[in-house]
Amino acid sequence: MRRPHVLILDFGSQYTMLIARRIREMSVYCEIHPCTMKLEEIRAREPVAIILSGGPSSVFDVGAPAIHPGVFALDVPVLGICYGEQLLAHLCGGRVEPSTEREYGPAKVRVERNEGIFSRFELGEEIDAWMSHGDRVTALPPGFTAYGTSPHSPFAAVGNAVRRIYGVQFHPEVVHTPRGGDVLASFLFDVADVNPDWSPGSFAEEAIEQVKATVGSGRALCALSGGVDSSVAAVLCQRALGDRLTCIFVDNGVLRRGERDQVERVFRGSFGLDLHVIDARKRFLDALAGVADPEQKRKIIGRVFIEVFEEEAAKVEGVTHLVQGTLYPDVIESVSFKGPSAVIKSHHNVGGLPERMKLALVEPLRELFKDEVREVGEALGIPRAILWRQPFPGPGLAIRVIGPVTDEALEVLRGADAIVDHEIRTAGLYESVWQAFAVLLPVRTVGVMGDGRTYDQVCAIRAVQSQDGMTADWARLPHELLARISSRIINEVRGVNRVVYDISSKPPSTIEWE
Repeated sequence: MRRPHVLILDFGSQYTMLIARRIREMSVYCEIHPCTMKLEEIRAREPVAIILSGGPSSVFDVGAPAIHPGVFALDVPVLGICYGEQLLAHLCGGRVEPSTEREYGPAKVRVERNEGIFSRFELGEEIDAWMSHGDRVTALPPGFTAYGTSPHSPFAAVGNAVRRIYGVQFHPEVVHTPRGGDVLASFLFDVADVNPDWSPGSFAEEAIEQVKATVGSGRALCALSGGVDSSVAAVLCQRALGDRLTCIFVDNGVLRRGERDQVERVFRGSFGLDLHVIDARKRFLDALAGVADPEQKRKIIGRVFIEVFEEEAAKVEGVTHLVQGTLYPDVIESVSFKGPSAVIKSHHNVGGLPERMKLALVEPLRELFKDEVREVGEALGIPRAILWRQPFPGPGLAIRVIGPVTDEALEVLRGADAIVDHEIRTAGLYESVWQAFAVLLPVRTVGVMGDGRTYDQVCAIRAVQSQDGMTADWARLPHELLARISSRIINEVRGVNRVVYDISSKPPSTIEWE
């Protein structure tokens, strides 16, 4: 049975995912779909409310994104945001024109009617709002009235209470609109009468039943990395399938110290998963020999991983499905009206496996964001050390050894990385820092140890703060902590005589060095 949900139609806004986040935080389930979704499919999904996102287009552009006008005749509450407001005004018989003064940034919106989407506000109240538009509504469609005005937008918020159709020129989903949550809550609970009955914790039980129905009497494989996503997906599917789930962990030789042992201890020992651990270290390192280009490293690791996984999977009889820890941001990226973002660097995953192996996909987490996945993991009893593990790239330490990957370089890096990890944890900062790790540079510098001259490598420390990895700022770690890390690496890791700290933000830099 399909869960009641709010349907967000994406017109290409950079903020569309934020709309979903704000709604989920209110315990309301929602889904993002491209604005090209057909009217029949929208009707069949029976949404409890529809939100039209913003977007970079003008309603006057040739090929501008639009929706079927029949959406407004579904007797479902609709909220248009920015471009969404302009589009609904345009389609419902109003007038939209280029603004003589483009509004971008903070603005004041005066509440002209304290009902509908402003039911939680005082009449005449001025609220801070974030604007980003070049066009504006200049004439309302029949039956609509102004709910809010701004210095440059006479119809900064509009509505038709009878049809339950509303629009706002500003962005209530961003933090720069402090009371934007009240606008969304007014729409969801006071206009649409949505029931706030969804939570990631309650999601687990429903997802287990869905996995059972999807796999049926078949058998599934899961590529288990020990990261948050694959770990939660594996444990959830084991609850559904029992011994009909086989997990494969590939030791590719570029893992951190103790990583393989931890995966075996937790998932084979504590959870009793049918776990096959494949030692493919030599195979990966042979393929990487002499390769310095980071993109080539990623492609080689991805290719060899698929080869190894296929070979091991062939030993398991009766496999019909492949489990992947796909998350909602990945799904949104693939269905967005804008299309996928530009590829900065390729990602190592098992995306090529289903087609090659003729397996059906099972993606039990595809409706969740990362923090929601952690909540599901807690409900399943997965240790906090796994759930709050910092992101680790698929190509592992291969892209943190700058230049060719060798056994010697990996050992140096493992030693330095273990010190960074230990000190960050000891300082109580592990869960508040998005990522903290060491990078081994192909640079040698002169140093002095004891009475002798050294000519050894440089180790860089990278620590960043981020919400989702899309943007990041370098972490202001205490100087005393950096001093301890530097001292320990130079004294305990043979081959390093200099430590530097990376103070670059993303953008323009990336989090990883390669």
